Amino acid sequence: MQNKQEYLKGKSVFIVSLLVVAITILTVYATGVNYNRTITSNLYLSLSIIGTALFLFMTYGLYKGIGLTDNFPKFRKFRDDDMFGNITPDFNSPSVDVGEGIGGFILSLLLWIGMTILIIVLLILLEAVFWFSIFIILATLYWIFFRAMKFVFSKSKITKGDIGISSIYSLTYTALYLGWIYGIVYLSEILS
Repeated sequence: MQNKQEYLKGKSVFIVSLLVVAITILTVYATGVNYNRTITSNLYLSLSIIGTALFLFMTYGLYKGIGLTDNFPKFRKFRDDDMFGNITPDFNSPSVDVGEGIGGFILSLLLWIGMTILIIVLLILLEAVFWFSIFIILATLYWIFFRAMKFVFSKSKITKGDIGISSIYSLTYTALYLGWIYGIVYLSEILS
């Protein structure tokens, strides 16, 4: 009787990848406090840590014959042509002459309070847009990461139980997924 294939949930894999990135940032920061490393050497160190973690994760998953299932929540479909609609207001700021004396002072004080409240509301809206943008970026990264890992783990039926082939596949995919970033860092170092 053949064993049933084990599956990892995509959401769990994504959370683990975010933890790896956080640990990488902390490691680079903690080891760089006493050294004056360049940005490119920090990038090389970060990519090496992420590459090692990715290689080990893929090797283990391919060796164990693990598959990947998507359990990330589905989102409402947006229409591309009307994503933002007509949210840009036609705003003409009025010219206000408050005059002099106590009436002008009170009116300017009320206008100052009103503008402060308006700025606070606009900052709250800006914060909401910022967090929505972060959410969209994370969802996009999740989808890219999930698709890449799903493609890698589609080979797990071939590599299950064979550490050599699992390592070769993992090394190849790690080189493909991170090699272009190493290339960009190297080119930026040469060109600058």
